[in-house]
Amino acid sequence: MTGSDYHFLTRWELEASPREVFDLIADGASYPRWWPSVFLEARVLEPGDGRGVGRLVEVRTATFLLFSLRWCYRVTAVDAPGRLAVETSGDLEGLGLWTFEGRDRNAFVRFNWRGRVRRVPFRQLPTLFRPLARACNRWAMERGFTSLLLEVWRRRTNDQEAKDWLPRPPGPAFPRNLKLRRSADTSPPAPDSHAA
Repeated sequence: MTGSDYHFLTRWELEASPREVFDLIADGASYPRWWPSVFLEARVLEPGDGRGVGRLVEVRTATFLLFSLRWCYRVTAVDAPGRLAVETSGDLEGLGLWTFEGRDRNAFVRFNWRGRVRRVPFRQLPTLFRPLARACNRWAMERGFTSLLLEVWRRRTNDQEAKDWLPRPPGPAFPRNLKLRRSADTSPPAPDSHAA
C-alpha cells in the first residue's frame, strides 16, 4: 500500500439472521434513520436492477472530527443474503465487500474496504493522518454495530411500549453535525462537495 491507500476490515457478530442484517445494509437510503451517528444524508440516485445491482447512493457522513465526507457508492454485485459488493467514489474512493454468514442464532458480518481517502487533509498528508483515518473508521463502525443491534431489536417487535423502551441510536459526535442533520431535512445539499 502507498501512503494514501487504506485497508479497513470490520467484523461484527450479533444475534440475528444474515437476512435481517443484509436487508438493513442493502437499504442505503435508510442509514440516516438507524445509523445517524455517521450517515447525515443518503439518497438513491439510481435504483439499479431488481436485485439492486447498479444502485447508486449518494451519502454525507460524519466523522468524530469537525468535518464530514461526501461520497457515493454503487452496488456492483449482490448474492442475497450472503454478499454485497460496492464501489465508492468521491471523498472515499475504493472497493468494499460486505459478507453475511449465519451460525446457530448469530450473524457474522464482515466489511472489507480498500481504497483512498480523498478528503483534505488525508489526501495531502496521508502518512501523518493514517492513524486518524483508522480511528475515524473504528469510531464509525463501532457506532454502526450499536445502531444495527438496536434496529434489529426494534424490527423484531410489534410492541410499541418495547420499542419506546429501546434507546435511540447514537448520534453524531459534535452538535455541529447534529445541526447539519436537522437542516438536511429542509434544505438541499450544499454545492461544495467538501462542505462540512
